[in-house]
Amino acid sequence: MQETDKIWMNGELVDWADAKVHVGTHALHYGSGVFEGIRCYETEKGPAVFRLRDHLERLENSAKVLYMDLPYAREELRQATHELIAANGLPSCYIRPVAYYGYGELGVATTGNPVDVVIMSFPWGAYLGEEGQRTGITTMVSTWERVGPNVIPHVAKATGIYLNSMLATTEARRAGYDEAIMLTRDGYVADGPGENIFVVKNGTLLTPPLSMSILPGITRDTVIHLARALGYMVEETLLIRTDLYLADEAFMVGTATEVAPIRAVDDREIGVGPITLELQQAYLDVVNGRDQRWSDWLDVVATSRTPAEV
Repeated sequence: MQETDKIWMNGELVDWADAKVHVGTHALHYGSGVFEGIRCYETEKGPAVFRLRDHLERLENSAKVLYMDLPYAREELRQATHELIAANGLPSCYIRPVAYYGYGELGVATTGNPVDVVIMSFPWGAYLGEEGQRTGITTMVSTWERVGPNVIPHVAKATGIYLNSMLATTEARRAGYDEAIMLTRDGYVADGPGENIFVVKNGTLLTPPLSMSILPGITRDTVIHLARALGYMVEETLLIRTDLYLADEAFMVGTATEVAPIRAVDDREIGVGPITLELQQAYLDVVNGRDQRWSDWLDVVATSRTPAEV
């Protein structure tokens, strides 16, 4: 992680090295936090955050599931994000807001613990690697199944849930693969540890429904919109392991991942197909401000050189 100058912490910009929490913080012990992953892109109009309001709405929804009352309104967090990006002077960056139960009591219950809110911004390239974006990534079906919706609500982007993802990712990397694919207890395809999944079959895009205990991905929603605008059919449907093996194309999507082709699953070669590459390029055109049809998704940040867009 590349350090930047400032971090926004509970309403103030503090130096990177001074953004500290107590070892008794509730979230450190029990995973009681929620977060977002957001990207800001360099555009002709200046730094622009992609779908910032949608991400902050999901942060609120995640907090609600955890009985957490955020001490800041959505617009306050939006302005804080703008302030942080301008302070760090980054034309493009990754943004990580996190809200968590802080230092107070150490019991499992959250009673007596404040809700702290922090926003970080720092440079971050392609999550699964620049080479993977071009030539595709290798994946394996993990032995770790996706946690069920009545065990932990995966609809919430909660910190504790990502232990499930960490185990799957670590297993895949140790086995020599780029990423894992997780199944539900019933054997249906769910998602990756930090990505949603699409399969292309006979020119139609197939993706697991939200009922498979997957995060309602903002990049997933974006790709569905773009695919339909390009004339492709998109179906939310149940998929099994062999649907991955026999796919014409497959790819993963996420804010950090963007659009990453899957070239192999469990050592079955799929290759990188034209529809995946078309959607990858369409996505990059949108987030970088080159496709004005989707300009409402870009929240331009005011800097010393660029005015704000409301």
